[in-house]
Amino acid sequence: MTRLTTLLGASAIALTAGTAQAQDASTVVVTVGDTDITLGELIIARAQLPQQYAQLPDDVLLQGLIDQLVQQQLLAETLEDVPARVDLALANEERSLKAGEVVTDLSEAAVTEEAIQTRFDEMTAGGEAEPATEYNASHLLVETEEEAQAAAERIEGGEDFAAVATEVSTGPSAPNGGELGWFGAGMMVPEFETAVAEMEVGAISEPVQTQFGWHIIKLNETRPVAPPELAEVSDEIAATLQQEAINARIEELRAETEVTVTEDLDPALVNDLTLLED
Repeated sequence: MTRLTTLLGASAIALTAGTAQAQDASTVVVTVGDTDITLGELIIARAQLPQQYAQLPDDVLLQGLIDQLVQQQLLAETLEDVPARVDLALANEERSLKAGEVVTDLSEAAVTEEAIQTRFDEMTAGGEAEPATEYNASHLLVETEEEAQAAAERIEGGEDFAAVATEVSTGPSAPNGGELGWFGAGMMVPEFETAVAEMEVGAISEPVQTQFGWHIIKLNETRPVAPPELAEVSDEIAATLQQEAINARIEELRAETEVTVTEDLDPALVNDLTLLED
């Protein structure tokens, strides 16, 4: 019988005998040499398993976790000279875990039902805000203002907008006569959005310059969009509240903590794994 089999067998017996006793995270599940492996360590290992293991029965998971940690401990005990990269990785992991605990605390304090409702009321002005507007527009896109003006003059002279757009536009909507469909705030570049918001239905714009070139826009239709229900945006609001709380705390800590960054560090060094060699 191998050492591993003996340990696993002993742990199974100990678990069976101890089921009637109170157990907590400090409960020793198995001992490898002089090292105790606790229930808490098994719980952490379980939480870090990939999702596909969630369907396995608890008894199968338990034995698999014991097996994994015992094997890791057996191998770890044979390492005489610990490489610097191990200590560095442990330092990063400790930093990350501690920061994660603070983030959790901040999130729990900031993201409450009351806070979500308050932010929702602010967004919708207590339910009295006017509905937002969505636009249905067509456009044609050319490289120069002169080309845009020439296209606009053809349309003003009676030519069909869609036909002119199909002929001259360099944009991806050209085959569809320049039709863009429905869009709301934030879906178009600012210059385009501003121009559309100032237009009357059926109007043709003057040439509008954006980072993509020069546009001639036709506003086909508008429609009001009712404010969303709380259930539709609660997750988004929660994420915003969480990030605001984290950012505020970081800014507060930065204001009271001196942070010094080495300015002459060669950026390429972060790729140099040879620096971790003993």
